[in-house]
This record gives sequence, C-alpha cells and structure tokens, in this order.
Amino acid sequence: MSGTSRSPSGIAYREAGEQDAPPALFLHGYPESSYMWREAVDAAGGAGWRAIALDLPGFGDSPLERPGTWERHMEAVERFRAELGLERVALVSHDWGALIGLRWACEHPDAVRALVISSSGFFPEGKWHGMAQALRAETGEEIVDSMTREGFGALMRQAGPSLDTDATDEYWKAFSDPQRRRGQLDLYRSGDFEKLRAYEGRLAGLGVPTLLLWGEDDAFAPVAGAHRFRKEIPGAELVVIPGSGHFVWEDAPARTAEELVLFLGRVLSG
Repeated sequence: MSGTSRSPSGIAYREAGEQDAPPALFLHGYPESSYMWREAVDAAGGAGWRAIALDLPGFGDSPLERPGTWERHMEAVERFRAELGLERVALVSHDWGALIGLRWACEHPDAVRALVISSSGFFPEGKWHGMAQALRAETGEEIVDSMTREGFGALMRQAGPSLDTDATDEYWKAFSDPQRRRGQLDLYRSGDFEKLRAYEGRLAGLGVPTLLLWGEDDAFAPVAGAHRFRKEIPGAELVVIPGSGHFVWEDAPARTAEELVLFLGRVLSG
C-alpha cells in the first residue's frame, strides 16, 4: 500500500492498484483510520481494483471538520469521491464507516457498484451500546477529555486483542487535540437511529452485489444484525469469521482479505 496522499480538500488516503482500475472505496470505523484496511487494500489492489481507503475528517491524518456529525461525514465522502473522479465504487465499510457509507450510498445510488458491510447496523430501531450511550450523554466530555494514551491502548486491547502498538498509535490520532475529541462527540450525538426510517428498503433497492462480513463474537454489533441484512437485501452473501470479534479485519486479516478478493472477483465477472 502506498503512503498517505491528500485530496484537494486535504482528506488523507492510502491506495493500492492501478489508477485506471475500477475503484473500491474503504470507510473505516470508530475510532480507527485507513490503517485498519492495510491488508485488505493491498489485496484488492492486487486483484484488479483501485483500492482507496480514506481517513474520515478528524481521524488518522485528515483534518477535523466541525461539527463532525453523521451528515457532515457523508458530505465529506461525496466530496472526496468527486475530487478523485471516482465513478461507480465498490463500497467496503466497517462500524461507523458503514453507517456513514450506507446512508451515502442510498443518497447516491448511481455511484455504487457493490457493497461490503461489516460490524454495523442500519436499522431505525437500533440501540447504542454502553460506551456509545455514554459518549452521547453529558458524560461524553469527561470521557474524551480524560482519555490517556495508556488508557486508550488498554481499552482497544480489551475490545480487540489482536490490535498491536502500531495500530493503537494510528488510532490514537483521533484524540490528538481537544477539538478532535469534541468531533467524536459530534458524531455520536448526531447518531439518532430514527434518521434511518427514511432509508427503509433503499439498500435492497440499490440492487447491487452485497457481502456481509462479520466476526462471530462481535459484542458491539452482534451477528444477528448480519442475518437481518441478509433477509432485507436480496442475494446478499454472508461470511462469519470464527474466533473474531468486532475488529474482524484486524483479528483475521488474511481471511477477511481473501473473502473480499473472492467477492470482488465475482463483482468483476458479473
């Protein structure tokens, strides 16, 4: 994977593959960055795709854009796509990247060729897990302001034992200054699942190949959500990775990259 580049508006991204290859756009989850896709981007780039993973604003090496709301991130994705001149993309998404990316896809159906969804929900009656509820509440400022690099590392290792020091250092960038920490609260406090009521049935209406890739032991987005996606999106494929949790791309990099390449191959041949 190449080093970090920047779009005209300053969004940082990593990529692999030929410039004229069909594009695959990777959207990371919270509190990660494009670094989480390092294995997957290289694999997709070697399989005939222009694989591009951006750092959402305020994460990784991208500058913060406040308010860092759900909607503002959707706007950033579309701006990024336009700046790089990407046509129909295979959207590969995880966690908050899926919540952002799937809304974006519904708003821009002609820009989407295929979907890969992992470790997320997209349901109007969804419920936030405990940490997310704390960030959305008045306790949010205290939580983000008191976070230390040591404490962050311990939390990440608890949630994803496979996360090493390099990964933790990359993801700590989201806490590198007070405004970035506030941007995280913008995101979670804008995350009202009722907003998804307007999108019911629209993922199915995209009519594109879809892969659901899940960790079997995901405690934040249980695999039951993957089964619901499968029921709601005609023809969706489901792969559940044993022994993996919420950070499935980190827990099983070789297996997830393999499944991604197989799926993208079917997209090309279809």
